[in-house]
Amino acid sequence: MAEIHEKAAVLRALHVPGDPVVLPNAWDAASARAVEAAGFPAVATGSESVATSLGYEDGHDTPVDEMFAAVARITRVVAVPVTADVERGYGLKPAELVERLAAAGAVGCNLEDSDPATGAMIDATEQADFLAAVRAAAAEAGTGLVINARVDTFIHGAGTPGERLAEAIDRGRRYLAAGADCAYPILASDPEAIGALVREIGGPINVLMRPGVPAVRDLAALGVARISFGPGVHRATQAFTARMLDTITRGDDPFPPA
Repeated sequence: MAEIHEKAAVLRALHVPGDPVVLPNAWDAASARAVEAAGFPAVATGSESVATSLGYEDGHDTPVDEMFAAVARITRVVAVPVTADVERGYGLKPAELVERLAAAGAVGCNLEDSDPATGAMIDATEQADFLAAVRAAAAEAGTGLVINARVDTFIHGAGTPGERLAEAIDRGRRYLAAGADCAYPILASDPEAIGALVREIGGPINVLMRPGVPAVRDLAALGVARISFGPGVHRATQAFTARMLDTITRGDDPFPPA
């Protein structure tokens, strides 16, 4: 576990408010190699991208063995720390989840707080207890697991935008207190809301980069500690592939001169 623990410490140290770690999410060994070759200090997987590449839908549809096998293929080919998006843990008990992550070579994970089948929010106390159990299991195993606690109120929460923001802040505080290293209020995009999340949660915040979200430099100025791209890079790659295939079907040259 020594190497796992050391890489986890490296990953955790990258979460600096105002100087965020940027993670263009990978989905297979080739994309992970590309991320590392581009100079990024860590690799994150995205559950939607991995699921799609394996022929499944996102939302716990990927068989757990296939998901962890995909993560293992990524960790095998890169030297930088790898953090894995494992949705809600695929029904694994905390100790088994920690064990499976370590066996796959991952030193961090995303864990979300809504039901993948229904979209219903998990009770905040129940989720905090789950995260605390994962933290305890990681401490016992000596992995130093970096836990990125996803907060889904901007997707599945109820109420006004202000009420969703307040709930995201409450959940983020609870999750960090339970042992998570970073809170991930996914789909937060308004600069004022992001600033409030950073100030009020009082710990590292992860923002999903997508159209309409402030630029990386602006997120850094807001105090964000982690920026991930979720399925964005994979979707762009698929769109480029579709355009290239369309060119080929028309009989045109798919490799025009630069």
